[in-house]
Amino acid sequence: MTAHTPSPTTTAFPAPAAASDSAPSSNAAIAPTSPVSAPTAAAAPAASAPTAPSSAPTGAAAPDASAPTAPSSATAPGTSTASAPARVGVLGGGRMGAGIAHAFLLAGSHVTVVERDADAAQAASVRVLSAVDASIARGTATSTVEEYRARFATGTDASAFAACDLVVEAVPEDARLKVDALTRVEAQLAPSAALASNTSSISIDELAAALDRPARFLGMHFFNPVPASTLVEIVRGDATDAALVTAASGWVQALGKTPIVVADAPGFASSRLGVALGLEAIRMLEDGVASAADIDAAMTLGYKHPVGPLRLTDLVGLDVRLGIAEYLAAQLGPRFEPPALLRRLVADGHLGRKTGRGFYEWDD
Repeated sequence: MTAHTPSPTTTAFPAPAAASDSAPSSNAAIAPTSPVSAPTAAAAPAASAPTAPSSAPTGAAAPDASAPTAPSSATAPGTSTASAPARVGVLGGGRMGAGIAHAFLLAGSHVTVVERDADAAQAASVRVLSAVDASIARGTATSTVEEYRARFATGTDASAFAACDLVVEAVPEDARLKVDALTRVEAQLAPSAALASNTSSISIDELAAALDRPARFLGMHFFNPVPASTLVEIVRGDATDAALVTAASGWVQALGKTPIVVADAPGFASSRLGVALGLEAIRMLEDGVASAADIDAAMTLGYKHPVGPLRLTDLVGLDVRLGIAEYLAAQLGPRFEPPALLRRLVADGHLGRKTGRGFYEWDD
């Protein structure tokens, strides 16, 4: 087995949906890369790949029509008359936090985003209001820009959340950072207020152990990009009040999304399954089984996944996926041990779409 880098065939893929609520209008050209040792006879990248509908839950597979239908706790949007909380706070105004804020703004809530400093708060404001402008331009928002701006605020201190009915924490995926953030926020909230974490893998019970009111705490795992995704994973901790789970399901439906309820477990349902598939795809690429594009095509064409596991890893961020894999390996064992290729790409700064290169090269 010798290391080589074949000349990739440029493949036109749709650019992933940005912070808006419809599919992008243009495609971004990306070229598969082969940064691993692979046999000379490895398959060349596919000439094309299917376009994934941006409204599909990220990484979801279409059901097999011949398979029996299992009972589910998922509730389709539109089947509830519940409304979003009147006042919602979001801690962290990055891509995920801004997307969550945008969703609640469009649902009628007053929304406050708190960031670490004035510059970060201003950047968050631009992200949220730009997404609102895009929604208005597409006709998917029902109010005027002035009305949305009147219901939106930013701040740099958790005291800005004092009047909120719900606060969603959306800081980076680090347990110590989240515990610090959640305890600071909880100290500012009324006893009846709900507190949620957008964590994609960290134990809700582990986070709740640091809180004074664990019954008012749960996970609300939104998916990236929030406006285009139709799924929210509600994670029920051991101490979470059952009425809060019911209320949160209604809030998700008020956003036009589908809630699923899962018990607290490492990786919950979505990340545990998604990371398992992604890690195996990386191992296959590392072993020279096929090119990145062909591995992805096997899942999009063969199993009707809206996006392949390697392209999805590029969209999520290789660093994010590595962090989740390390956490799951510590909790569940070596089957989640990150492949050497993933560690090497992260160490080299190739984090996916956000840096212009991961398993693909991104020109957008």
